[in-house]
Amino acid sequence: MNDQRSAAGAAAAEQAAAVAVPEAVSALGGAAGPARPKGRRAALAPVALVVAGGLSVQFGSAVAVLLMPRAGALGVVSLRLAVAALVMLIVCRPKLRGYSRADWGTVLAFGVAMGGMNTLFYQAADRIPLGAAVTLEVLGPLALSVIASRRLANVVWAGLALGGVVLLSGGGFDRLDPVGAAYALGAGALWATYIVFSARTGRRFPQADGLALALVVAALLSLPLGILESGSKLLVPSTLGLGAAVALLSSVLPYTLELMALRRLPAPTFAILMSLEPAIAATAGFLILDQALSATDALAIALVIGASMGAVRSQVRVGKSRQA
Repeated sequence: MNDQRSAAGAAAAEQAAAVAVPEAVSALGGAAGPARPKGRRAALAPVALVVAGGLSVQFGSAVAVLLMPRAGALGVVSLRLAVAALVMLIVCRPKLRGYSRADWGTVLAFGVAMGGMNTLFYQAADRIPLGAAVTLEVLGPLALSVIASRRLANVVWAGLALGGVVLLSGGGFDRLDPVGAAYALGAGALWATYIVFSARTGRRFPQADGLALALVVAALLSLPLGILESGSKLLVPSTLGLGAAVALLSSVLPYTLELMALRRLPAPTFAILMSLEPAIAATAGFLILDQALSATDALAIALVIGASMGAVRSQVRVGKSRQA
């Protein structure tokens, strides 16, 4: 969802995303796909989409690292959202008629949350270490999982994930720029809002039409800020090319996968899975950027992964009990 998600890893491999592309294309193009799997496979399919989306975001952050010095934080956001909106409009060609005022209100809220989430996170990343920024940001989805869940198990898994996320931060929150920390927390609140309205948009609009329209809203909000900060720098061909890569890897693909996942995955479970983002980023830093992982980092990642697996297993059990 955001670029440069961790100081320990500003990039990640995207192997899993390639596996999920055929299903994403089916959702975008409206082509008839295979029948939905049943049982355990049905419960795990949306989890695979979430993980693939997380990997895509982290891989896109590698490209964003190259782009930030050229276009600035707000410039990267505006390029990312504008190109993503253009691509989605071309692919989806969403219809504008036949929707109620409530439908348009939902997609508007989705777009505002998306644009604000990205803008605030980039401002945070410009002021505080990226690992701390993404750690603070993920508190938003974790809080959502506790507030929205009516099951004790989800509260337990969220607490375990929170422990891992805080451990992964390295205990450096007391040394953070308070303005940067506030931006990160604000981005986390909007991330939680994004999850809620992404799910609602997926229910109200076919395929990825709602996502395409929400991206237009987000792009219109962010583009003036990017132009004010970077101006003509955004039109340099190499900058546009990198911006397109960031848009595809960090917006088009992951947002589509998340929209599909939220159609079949409860928001609290999805929110807990978002705690995987700092772990993915830290692991990516070790694998791609050759940044060492300490024993504490490894323990933190294990806690987050364990919490996410527990949340998924709980969801599988709920699915089986409903089918019984």
